[in-house]
Amino acid sequence: MTGDHALAAPAPAFDMADAARLMRRATIASVSVAATLVVVKLVAYVLSGSVAMLSSLVDSALDGAASLATLYAVHQATVPADAEHRFGHGKAEALAGLLQAAIVTGSGVFLLFEAVQRIVSPRAVDNGLIAIGVMVASIALTLALVVYQQRVLVKTGSVAVAGDRLHYLSDLLSNAGVIVALVLAGQFGLVLADGIIAFIIAGILLYGAYGIARGALDMLMDRELPDEERERIAAIVRAEARILALHDLRTRRSGLSTFIQLHVVLDGDLPLREAHAIVETVERALVEAFPGAEVIIHEDPDGVEDADGHALDPAP
Repeated sequence: MTGDHALAAPAPAFDMADAARLMRRATIASVSVAATLVVVKLVAYVLSGSVAMLSSLVDSALDGAASLATLYAVHQATVPADAEHRFGHGKAEALAGLLQAAIVTGSGVFLLFEAVQRIVSPRAVDNGLIAIGVMVASIALTLALVVYQQRVLVKTGSVAVAGDRLHYLSDLLSNAGVIVALVLAGQFGLVLADGIIAFIIAGILLYGAYGIARGALDMLMDRELPDEERERIAAIVRAEARILALHDLRTRRSGLSTFIQLHVVLDGDLPLREAHAIVETVERALVEAFPGAEVIIHEDPDGVEDADGHALDPAP
């Protein structure tokens, strides 16, 4: 007796429509904050001529692009699977991630050259107090956004909102660095500090782009879950004493969804109804451990061979 059973995650405790609305509001708020910061930092850069301010301006522009991509990803993630997309639309999030990585890489390289030029040919920073005031205001605005995103995160558990929140948390540190550069260059005459800190920020942007691109490519290439998560899945399956062995475990993530597929070996003399009940028990345990997962388990009787001629007897 063999068979396949699939179990999708049960409906979450919150209303999906309300969760989608909260997620969209959070991403719209982040786009609005980024647009506001672009305007005020552009004015501050024109007045001060600080390349560190320029780096912060570019970073805010990237925030806007990243938040727009996140808004699109959230919209796609909340669209149910349909006849043409049986596994949902989660990979749209990975495509948006690659776009973000490309934008960040280009801007990071541009800032790198600007920073090197400013280090080689230092220039005094004008109107540093104005720029400092703008950065303090941007920190306050970004902090308010992060607090709001945290509230949405608690209610929805959205991975997209969590990533956006982490991005803006890193901005808080970056903005603090710009303030240090403006103080050192404008108030103490350490003009090299402007270029050096801009150089560091450019490095942070490039490193972040690498992380975004790597995660997006992993999702597009259906990379397996981390070893510790696969071991956790195997442990949950083996906790059911009536399962004699498991094999062919396959896992992947697509946007907000996790997919788990595996084969289990059962006593070949078990009635179909009992085998079905055993598999459903395991499926529910996996979904409880991995919320939002879609689990597919194939049942094999002991003592037979798989397609490669290997016996499906219990592991010793």
